[in-house]
Amino acid sequence: MIARRSVPRSVLSNLVLLVMAVFFALPIYMAVVNSFKSQKEIFHSVLSWPTSFSFKNYDYVIHNVDIVQSFFNSLVVTAVGLAGMLLLGAMAGYKLSRTPGKLSGGLFFLFLASMMIPFNVIMITLTQLVKHLSLQGSTLGLGLIYVGMGLNMVVFFYHGFVKGIPREMEEAATIDGAGEIHTFFRIILPLLKPITVTLAIINILWMWNDFLLPLLVLTDVNKYTLILTTNSFFGQYTKDWGSILASLVLTALPVVAFFIAFQRFILQGLADGALKG
Repeated sequence: MIARRSVPRSVLSNLVLLVMAVFFALPIYMAVVNSFKSQKEIFHSVLSWPTSFSFKNYDYVIHNVDIVQSFFNSLVVTAVGLAGMLLLGAMAGYKLSRTPGKLSGGLFFLFLASMMIPFNVIMITLTQLVKHLSLQGSTLGLGLIYVGMGLNMVVFFYHGFVKGIPREMEEAATIDGAGEIHTFFRIILPLLKPITVTLAIINILWMWNDFLLPLLVLTDVNKYTLILTTNSFFGQYTKDWGSILASLVLTALPVVAFFIAFQRFILQGLADGALKG
């Protein structure tokens, strides 16, 4: 009886997974396939296979839009934001976790409280602050803003993960004469690899695909990220869907390449993080 009941459940679960896979894969299929079509062919049928694969849309995007400069801008913003968040977040999370007291508790509460504030509430104030700090129009400035915007969540996760690391390891390092900074970078930081990989994935996807914050900060077309460059294809009365989809595919390629190149480390980091938690 148990074996008979398990068969329908497995079939049902596989069916649900298949439907979910199709649901998530369909937009990707539509974007890739339609990027090789003309505007007329896209309007005729968005789901059909192209009659002939044409690279005109990609040729137009590459030669008429400075996609290379936009890629470099996105890379700078993401690299600066990620490096700042992970380094400062790891150090702050470690220090707050290992230093009990009212001051540490109050600071940690401020990090948690800032996570509850929606971005729309601080959007206008942030824009004014960016102008006063002369960060507007700068890709480096945008990366620093991302550090401030994402540091609260990073500190929260590092703070909880450090609690699972035995204090005896730090005490042994102290007995051997290692200072606090040396202990952190040589002993604690390598043990934070699982949560670091997880946080890197989350924040890379956020910064690479973000639209609103770059739109508020970047004023120069030459400093636009890939997402803002793609948005330039949306006119007031017309929309070049072929170029839009080709630009979106090119925008997504670096993230896809990142997952393929670091897939083993990503899966290992997620699994180790789950076991640690």
